[in-house]
Amino acid sequence: MKKFINYIIYVLIIAIACFGFYKKVYVPKHTFATTHASKGSMDIKVNGVGNVGAKNIYKIGSLYGGKILDFSIEEGDYVEQNSLIANIDSVDLQDKIDEQKALKLKLFNDIKSLKADKLSAKVNFDYQNDLFNRNRKLHKLHSISDLDYQKYLTAKDSAKLKIVSIDAHIGSLENQVTQVIAGISGLEKKLAHYIIKAPISGYVTKKIVVNYQIIMPNQTLIEIVKPKDVWVQTYIDTRISGKVKIGYSASMKLRSSDKTYRGKVVNINPINNPITYEREIDIAFDNLPIPFYLEEQASVKIDVSTLKDIVKVPINALSIYKEQNGVWILKGDKVKFKPLKILAYEKKMVAVRGLGIDDLLVLPNPKKKSLRDGMKIYHD
Repeated sequence: MKKFINYIIYVLIIAIACFGFYKKVYVPKHTFATTHASKGSMDIKVNGVGNVGAKNIYKIGSLYGGKILDFSIEEGDYVEQNSLIANIDSVDLQDKIDEQKALKLKLFNDIKSLKADKLSAKVNFDYQNDLFNRNRKLHKLHSISDLDYQKYLTAKDSAKLKIVSIDAHIGSLENQVTQVIAGISGLEKKLAHYIIKAPISGYVTKKIVVNYQIIMPNQTLIEIVKPKDVWVQTYIDTRISGKVKIGYSASMKLRSSDKTYRGKVVNINPINNPITYEREIDIAFDNLPIPFYLEEQASVKIDVSTLKDIVKVPINALSIYKEQNGVWILKGDKVKFKPLKILAYEKKMVAVRGLGIDDLLVLPNPKKKSLRDGMKIYHD
């Protein structure tokens, strides 16, 4: 009798343990959360990662070498077109220009004096010519000798030669003036190259030299970019880049900021990268972030299209079963795997085809028993 009672006790203990295992372990392992699909719209985006760049980077330098003066530009400064960037010490170039200008003034004065002499010589010629003409008539009448006649002719010719000589001298001086003016112009143009001005308006992205530094000819001082030239150069897999068109809207996030910036696709490089099989797509900012940093990393989302009136499911409802994407649907108290076609992803939702919104979806849980077709489960 005692053995029978002990046997009954052992059976009860085992039964209680089994019941506890069933309630505390088996049932929780087979209990899953559920959800439903929904209908709505979803924006299809193409994602990419790139860097802040610029369509054109203008390198501002000096044609001539020398010591840099008045160079107070700093990186990040905005410079207006034709504003002063720096002066390069031209040594004695200005002195040479001043010397040539003084020589030009002297030549002008000499020409002015010769023109006055020419007027006097012309008056003398008119007098000698009139005197010659009167005595020529007397010579024809044999009233004066040949010697006197020759004197009057010589005086007239000498007066004429004086005018010719003055004209030649004036012409020579005028040629010198032309040469001096050309020389001054050349020196002034050369001097202008020692004054470095901004050819465009834009932001200074790089300062390469410092004030009072000696530079070589054709050395770059700074680099400037126009605000409208700044963009994000992103790289998209060739398989999906064909969906992107110039003019499409996009959003960008810079690594240095949590702010989202809007922009538009402005350039699509027609040449694919032969190694990564990616295509460069450039997106310009609607409003340029200030300050900006070239080569800063940025993530990009390009708005390609909008799916309307489509079925969406939470991304955590998706599973892969027998190498197919799909969801688990509850039929009574058992689950059945339903393969689906995935159309697009959006944050925590997925657009799919082949599912109704009335089906009860079972959410897989890696901490619980793996789901399989026909498996009996409990649900919340």
